[in-house]
This record gives sequence, structure tokens and C-alpha cells, in this order.
Amino acid sequence: MSAGLQAIIFDFDGVIADSERLHLLAYQQVLAPLNLQLEHETYYAHYLGYDDRGAFRTYSRDNGLGWDDGTIERLIAAKSTCYDELTARGEMLFPGAADFIREAARRVPIAIASGAQTHEIEEVLDRAQLRPLFVTVVGADQTARSKPSPDPYLEAFDRLARATTTPIEPSQTVAIEDSRWGLVSALGARLRCVGVTNTYAAAELEPHAELVVSGLDTLTLEALDALCRT
Repeated sequence: MSAGLQAIIFDFDGVIADSERLHLLAYQQVLAPLNLQLEHETYYAHYLGYDDRGAFRTYSRDNGLGWDDGTIERLIAAKSTCYDELTARGEMLFPGAADFIREAARRVPIAIASGAQTHEIEEVLDRAQLRPLFVTVVGADQTARSKPSPDPYLEAFDRLARATTTPIEPSQTVAIEDSRWGLVSALGARLRCVGVTNTYAAAELEPHAELVVSGLDTLTLEALDALCRT
């Protein structure tokens, strides 16, 4: 029998923070002056799994725009400014997220691996007084490749492993994700995978997740421990 739960790595957008709608609004605000649109359905179907650079590159390719690296960097900066202004207007955490994080941090080391920018993540966590609970936060600006590449989860796991006194194994570490891109990333890092249906239906997550729940408010550490013992 396996040793049970040893660590947790959370995605951020769509798992801890209800921020995907704000990312979409920020993209729309940046694209509008260019007479370009990004519809809700298109964003969730094709772009949500990317970091900003990947989203703009893919949008350029899909729409035949031919944006060069300089243009994409300017769009990223403008989108980040828009997003910061939107987040400053109110609380973004999903129900039960803060309580689950606090309980998890008392039991095992925890980290974040996200497609969002590190400063965006840490600002939200700081406002909720949760940042000190995480051993590390790996944002999109900290790895060369973003999800669905395994790089974000590999980096987060490596940092956790180096920071803990007790050895941890990928097979005893759970990734909690809201998208198929994120689950594919976590699977590539050989982690155990849990999906939450804050963003996508269970049917889209089940092919890649060992356990699917409606959110952190319905997930228990006992369920994660049992998963790691199988």
C-alpha cells in the first residue's frame, strides 16, 4: 500500500480564484481598440489553457494576424495592466478555497503551478492572507513552456522536494486542476490528478482525472489521501 498524501500542487485560475472571467475581460479590452473580438465560447474552448504569451500567439495564428514578438510583448503588458485594474475591484476566491488551503497547509506542503503571472497570483493570495502557506508559487513567467507542457508542475514539484525535510514522490503528490490542459500538464509530471468543475463539465475532465469534484468546498484531504493510497 502506498504512503498516502505527501503534497498538493494547486492550479490557480479556476481552482482557487474565480478569475477566468477577468482574464477574458482583460483580453477583450486589449483587443477592442484593434477592432478584434474574443468571444466567451471561443476563449473557453481554445485559449483558456494558455498563458498570456501562448494565448496571443495562438490568437494571432488563428486569425492570420502575423504578430511579431514585440507586438505580443506589448499586448501582454497591456493585458496585465487591465487585469490588475479588474482584480483591484473585489474578492475573487471560490467558496471554501481559503478554508481548504489552510487545512491542507497544516497537513502537507503545498504549492501553485499556474498559467497566470506570478505577481497576479501573489497579489490575490496576499489580500486573502494565504501567501505564507504556500512553499512556492510557479507562475507563467517562471518556466520556458506553459501548460499543457509538464514544465510548470515539474518546477513546482522540484521546489517542493528541495524545500521539505521528508522526501516526497510524484505518485503521492496531487495536482488540482480545472481544465484538460492543466490535467495533461500534471499527468506529464506523473502527479495524481483531481479535477474541479468550476470551469468545465465533469465529462471533459474525467478522461484525465482520477477524481472529479465540484470545487474545493466539496473536496477533503481524506479523499486525497485515499487516492494516493491506491
